[in-house]
Amino acid sequence: MELRHLRYFIAVAELRSVRAASEHLHVTQPAISRQIQDLEEAIGATLFERTPRGLKLTPAGVAYLSEARDILARVDAANRLAHRIASGVQGHLHVGFVENASWSGLVSSALSAFQQSASDVALELQPMNTPEQLDAIAAERLDGGFCYRFGALPEGFASVPLLEQGVVLAVPDACPLGKNGPVKAVDLIGLPFIAFPRHVYAAYYDRLVSACAQCGLTLDIRQEASTETAILSLVAAGVGAALVNAANRDRPPARVRFVDVTDLSVRLPLEFCFLAQHGNAALQRFIDLLIAHRSE
Repeated sequence: MELRHLRYFIAVAELRSVRAASEHLHVTQPAISRQIQDLEEAIGATLFERTPRGLKLTPAGVAYLSEARDILARVDAANRLAHRIASGVQGHLHVGFVENASWSGLVSSALSAFQQSASDVALELQPMNTPEQLDAIAAERLDGGFCYRFGALPEGFASVPLLEQGVVLAVPDACPLGKNGPVKAVDLIGLPFIAFPRHVYAAYYDRLVSACAQCGLTLDIRQEASTETAILSLVAAGVGAALVNAANRDRPPARVRFVDVTDLSVRLPLEFCFLAQHGNAALQRFIDLLIAHRSE
């Protein structure tokens, strides 16, 4: 039995005529009659009574018509769903992000635009640091992620470069340092610092420490915290100062002041990373949108 058997049966049942069904379907009458006969033989039941006024459904035919309509409706719905998923307008997308990357600018506007243009894609966003994201993408627990990348990507990865940030000094608001403007790295000597543990992101930690050393500064790290949110909360509490992503200016915590360090430069390149061979049409739609927003 094939779907055309059901379509021919429904047409004949609704029009009560093989001739009318033939004209409607643009199929010859003998072909339709043969398919109806094959269908009746396959299910072992007579579906139509032949009357002077035309064809009339038998009780078995009435029951079969309801089920046949339901089957074709479900097949059509399945076809539409598959097409929408293949077009990237429906499906699932799991995306990781470093929190400070999404507070404003390109990332937040791209996420908003994607939700508006593909509202039937279930977008799940998960805050994670960069190494965690890369591990999750490799394990296919994430489709992609907004990462601050240092060094080469793992094999099989691809990325879309988005923007570049730098670092800024965060100090308790009561600290006199920087109240009159930018400072230099040597002015930070002797300050107690709060920083990431090295194991959180060794490549970034090493780059930051190296950049400070080149300016004659050795960080006096008194406290460690695994996220910048936690680091800034400790700065607000007066525990120490910190060098953090300049994106934090877009969400300044209470009792924290940001100060530029004129001779300290640490490039923080933000990229959207994903597996080069992914097969997720919703992900490709998201990547295309990111590229479009990047060029605006």
